[in-house]
Amino acid sequence: MAEMEVSPPQVPAGGKRIGVVTSGGDSPGMNSVVRAVVRQSIASGCTAFAVYEGYQGLVDGGDMIREMAWEDVRGWTSEGGTLIGTARCMAFMERSGRLTAANNLVEKGIDALIICGGDGSLTGADRFRAEWPSLMDELISSGKRTEDELKPFRHLNIVGLVGSIDNDLSGTDATIGCYSSLQRICQSIDFIDATAFSHQRAFVIEVMGRHCGWLALMAGVSCGADFIMIPENPPSENWEEEMCSIIKKHRQMGKRKTIVIVAEGAHDRKLNKISAVMVKDLLSQKVGLDTRVTTLGHVQRGGPPCAYDRMLATLQGVEAVKAVLDATPETESPVICIVENKIVRKPLLDAIAKTQEVAAHIQNMDFEAAMRGRDAEFEEFLHAFNITAATDKPDMLLPEEKRMRVGIIHVGAPAGGMNAATRAATAYCLTKGHTPIALHNGFPGLCRHHDDKPEGSVRELKWLDAENWASRGGSEIGTNRGLPSEDFKTTAYCFEKYKIDALFVVGGFEAFTAVSELRKARADYDAFKIPMVILPATVSNNVPGTEYSIGSDTCLNALIDYCDAIKQSASASRRRVFVVETQGGASGYIATIAGLSIGAVAVYTPEEGIHLDMLVEDIKFLKKQFGKDKGADRSGKIILRNEKASKVYTTEIIANIIKEESGGKFDSRFAVPGHVQQGGTPSPMDRGRAVRFGVKSLQYLENYVGKSKQEINDDQMSVTVIGIRGARVKFSPMERIEREETDWKDRRPKNEFWMSLVDVVDTLSGRSKASRTTLTGSPGLVNGGPITNGTAK
Repeated sequence: MAEMEVSPPQVPAGGKRIGVVTSGGDSPGMNSVVRAVVRQSIASGCTAFAVYEGYQGLVDGGDMIREMAWEDVRGWTSEGGTLIGTARCMAFMERSGRLTAANNLVEKGIDALIICGGDGSLTGADRFRAEWPSLMDELISSGKRTEDELKPFRHLNIVGLVGSIDNDLSGTDATIGCYSSLQRICQSIDFIDATAFSHQRAFVIEVMGRHCGWLALMAGVSCGADFIMIPENPPSENWEEEMCSIIKKHRQMGKRKTIVIVAEGAHDRKLNKISAVMVKDLLSQKVGLDTRVTTLGHVQRGGPPCAYDRMLATLQGVEAVKAVLDATPETESPVICIVENKIVRKPLLDAIAKTQEVAAHIQNMDFEAAMRGRDAEFEEFLHAFNITAATDKPDMLLPEEKRMRVGIIHVGAPAGGMNAATRAATAYCLTKGHTPIALHNGFPGLCRHHDDKPEGSVRELKWLDAENWASRGGSEIGTNRGLPSEDFKTTAYCFEKYKIDALFVVGGFEAFTAVSELRKARADYDAFKIPMVILPATVSNNVPGTEYSIGSDTCLNALIDYCDAIKQSASASRRRVFVVETQGGASGYIATIAGLSIGAVAVYTPEEGIHLDMLVEDIKFLKKQFGKDKGADRSGKIILRNEKASKVYTTEIIANIIKEESGGKFDSRFAVPGHVQQGGTPSPMDRGRAVRFGVKSLQYLENYVGKSKQEINDDQMSVTVIGIRGARVKFSPMERIEREETDWKDRRPKNEFWMSLVDVVDTLSGRSKASRTTLTGSPGLVNGGPITNGTAK
């Protein structure tokens, strides 16, 4: 049938026909976006379309723009790249191409586009939207469409999502794919590290980033590099001498390996390119090091998305559909961003303009303006890197009277990033002239072994002691669940004997409890009248006062890798359900976010509990799902159950009930990953945030230098928790958090920010709300969480 003879379909009242496009360079997480947009659209009473091969698909039309059913996106969360494709499209850059694309959209009845791509793709999208009224007029004037046909299509809604491994959009902390790419880079550097150490070699690593140095910066922070080169903040004019001097000092101090990370867009302050080969030649000739170059290339884009990118892509995809439904013809096109832990909408054109300004500032050699164009987090990470990579900066040393002896202690179970935080705190202390003192094996270790001979549990840390800890899992100084209340007297004696002026505590709910005890014991022990900061570090992410704990991202990555393998087994075996038990104590955070990331059928949490009606409804749902399969691939299904979701309905019992009630239509198994979830090597996010928060914590403790014990005691902010709260990093007073925000019985915050995400898991799995109705008929969850409607202020 000729194109002109096809009338656009009727748009249902109250429903929209939403197309999703992936454009520009591929990035891990794009498939999670498509899945979320398709399923959220259908769940919202809309019709979903996928545009294949990016803007080329819009121009080609026909079967390149396909209506998507619920099952079409099954299993897409774990796939890398983009399954609907992306391609360069020269035709779309011309008005004639955009006119053809507009006609193709009208033919399909599509009145909204959600586009996931880089700033170039999003700029093209907004230009398309701005031209849309005139394109409609041209379709009428050329006789291709009638006025009546185009009446429902006079306005096109555009919503942008940023899919980019470079993390180069201003106004958002992370773009979809950037943390997966960073993970590939850090894995590669960790492997290279072992060879470098063995042979005492230097390695120069070139990573992607033409105009944005985020990957190079974060890899440097996460892997403990000696030197980094980024476009926004080029090294000084005598950078060759500066770099060689730092590396020589590191070698003199006993370091066996050298890592320099160079962004592909690196240059000096006069915009002369700095290549990896130039750096290699310098290290070989001026420092005399056996040096190799590794260019990571497109491996940085590859592989399945990490947990964070799956979660980010899913939540942003859901929010994009909501933004489409909220839009009016007057609404400015939004781009969906994340600021710290908050999903927000920002004006698309503003974000793109600010992004392009950074590149312009770099070209104009206005590097201060270029740094201001990045978010505050970028500058903080650069500051943290410079301090932790410094070895001898006399200008940063504090006067003797302002130096402290800082106790560093780990409390609770091990969590990925504990060592990175300790390394950062140690490096900061030594750079500023403070004395970092490791209190080994927690409070029991301090009390029982502080005066052991030849070496006790209280030890001053030297730079070389902690230098290699950035990528190590577990706890190098040891951790223990024991609390100071087991022996307040000896704890206070040790604080006095070893002259502890400030305390940096890294750990989970036990760490929170320990510092609460020390705060209350100030009435009886002057030794505890010192400033204290807790850096929450636990796989459970259940510490009050923060929405993010170090180690939780490592746990999620370990868990989704495990679940991906399980799901593959379930798919290969056909018609099988796995019930997987997650850690998390009495907090369902890990189960919920993992459920979001892998596309779980259902998530059982302690907050909601499990009851018989719920299981009955879920078994009905599974029967319905398997009944639709009819040979479909990716048919494995997973249910996640938190370890404390129910005392009666254990993981094994649930699996057995499902198997028994399936009537032979499908099989069921259970799996308990256990301590595998603590992870091995910490994730880059946990390493990076550990460094950033570790440095901020030490800077905070410095505020109390010179204050009397009574002044410290009287200041409620002298005992704090550092954490992400909404869109900010904050220090919160322990006394208030203990009193107002802590559920002591269940060892978790009273109001858990992620609770509404169970609704998102259920919506995207198709699980009925009846499944989660309690025996009394009331919903088991309260609303609230990180998804917010409206434009960020």
